Amino acid sequence: MPQTTTRPSADPATSTQGPDHEIVIVGGGLSGIGAAIMLDRAGFDDYLVLEEGDGFGGAWHWNTYPGVGVDIPSFAYQFSFEQISGWSRVYALGAELKAYAEHCVDKFDVRRRSRLRAAVAAAEYDDANGMWHLRLADGEVITGRYVISATGVLTKPKKPDIAGVDDFDGIVMHTARWDHAIDLTGKRVAIIGTGASAVQIIPSIADSVGHLTVFQRTPIWCLPKPDASLPWPMRLALGVAPGTKAIARLLSQSYVEVTFPLAAHFHGYVPIAGLGEKLCRFHLKRSVRDPEVRRKLTPTYSLGCKRPSFSNTYLKAFNRENVFLQTDPIETITSTGVRTMSGADHEIDILILATGFKVFERGNMPPFRVVGSAGVDLEDFWTENRFQAYYGISVPAFPNMFSILGPYGYNASSYFNLIETQSQHIVRLLKTARKRKATRIEVTKAANDAYFASALRRRRNQVFFLADCARANSYYFDDNGDVPLRAASTLETMWDANHFPLKDYNFSGAALSS
Repeated sequence: MPQTTTRPSADPATSTQGPDHEIVIVGGGLSGIGAAIMLDRAGFDDYLVLEEGDGFGGAWHWNTYPGVGVDIPSFAYQFSFEQISGWSRVYALGAELKAYAEHCVDKFDVRRRSRLRAAVAAAEYDDANGMWHLRLADGEVITGRYVISATGVLTKPKKPDIAGVDDFDGIVMHTARWDHAIDLTGKRVAIIGTGASAVQIIPSIADSVGHLTVFQRTPIWCLPKPDASLPWPMRLALGVAPGTKAIARLLSQSYVEVTFPLAAHFHGYVPIAGLGEKLCRFHLKRSVRDPEVRRKLTPTYSLGCKRPSFSNTYLKAFNRENVFLQTDPIETITSTGVRTMSGADHEIDILILATGFKVFERGNMPPFRVVGSAGVDLEDFWTENRFQAYYGISVPAFPNMFSILGPYGYNASSYFNLIETQSQHIVRLLKTARKRKATRIEVTKAANDAYFASALRRRRNQVFFLADCARANSYYFDDNGDVPLRAASTLETMWDANHFPLKDYNFSGAALSS
C-alpha cells in the first residue's frame, strides 16, 4: 500500500513541499480504474486511487441485490483495451462485473497504487503551491498536483421523503445496501419504487416471499430484453476467432446508440421514441393479463423522459397471486407497515427502499466539499450558475481538477465510452502541460461559457424538452429544469476527446514563468 504524508489541514497555503503524488484519483469504481489505467499507459504512473469502500467496482461493489445486472449488452460494457469473452450472458450479472473490475485492477497494477477505506471529506486548491489538499474522513491530508473526480453520481442512497420512514419496527433495506443475511422466504415484503433496481429485484424475489406489495409512484417504460445465456462454445469462439469480439462490441454499441443517445438527443430529427413506445405497449400487453394492472403500469409520459428499463420478467411478476401493485400514494410509514392516502394499512415484515440515489443534490456531485482557486466553492458556483462544465470535465476557477462524470459530459451511451473519452481528454491536457512544463491547467471562462451555451442550444431536439416529461419524476432533471446530459452521438464524443482546442485552456505555473 502506498505511503502518504500527513499534513496539517488548517492552512494548506503554508505548505512549501511538493505534492505527495502527481495525480490523485477519487473513486475506485470503473471510472477511477479506467482513468488510472489510461494514465499509466500514457506515462503518468505517479497516481493514487482513493476509494471509500472496502473493495473496487463502485456500483458493482455496493449493489448486490437479487437480480442485479448490467442494462446494456456486456460486449459494450467493458474497456476497449480489455475485452473479455467469458461473460455468462449477453447482459452480465453484477458479480461478473465486480469480478471484471477486480481483474482490471490486478492486471494493470492499479491495486498497488490505491487505498481502500479512504473516504475524501474535502478538497482544497492551494494557489500558492499549485496543488490540491485532500482531507480524508479521519483527518489525514494527501496532496496532489492534479485531482480526478471519479465518484460517479449514483453512489449515495436516497431515502424517500415519506413521513415515518424511520419509525418502522421491522427490517429496512435500501437496494444499494442489501443485507444478504436477511431471509425473505415467506415474509410479507413491501418495496417502494419501480425504477431500474426494482425492475430487477421484484421478479427475483417474487417466488420466495410470502407476499410482495409494490408501491409505485411513477410507472416505468419497460422494453423486452434481448438477453440469453452464452454457452461455452460461443464464449470460446469469442475468445479465439479473429474479429468476433470486435463485431460483438460494434453490434452492441450500435444497439445502445439507437436505444438511447439517438432516441433521446436527436428526437427532433428522428423520433425513434415513438416506435419504442409501441414496442413497450406490445410487451406490456403480452406480459400482463389483468387490464387494470396493465393500465397502472402504463406511463403517461414519453419514452426517454426518464431512464427506461429492459426486462423479460418484471411485468410478468404482476401476474402472480402474491404480488400486488399499489398506486395509492403513501401517507406514512407506521411501526408495522405502510399506510396509504386512502387509509389502508399494509402490514409487512420487511421494507425495501428502491428509491434511487442523490443525483443533482448538494453534497453528491462530488460527494465532498471542493474549494477551488481564491476560495471558490464548487457547489456554490453551480447553485449560482447552474450545473455546467467544459465537456463535463473542467470548471473555471478549479485548476488541475477534472471529472469523469461532470455536467454535460455523458451522452448516456456505454459508460465505458464515457470513461475512455474523458480520460483521453485529461491525458491530452496532462501531456500538453508536461511538454510545456506547466504546473497549472485551467479551462478559460470564455471556453466554458461557449460550451454551456452550445449544450443549451442542442437541447431543442432532445426528447426531454419536446415531449411530455412533466409527470416523469425523472432524476435526469435538476432543480433548474435542466438535463445535464450531453446531446451528442458517441462518435462525436470520441472525436472531441482528441480534437478539442487546447487554446480553451490556460497552461501556466512556476515553471513557465521562470
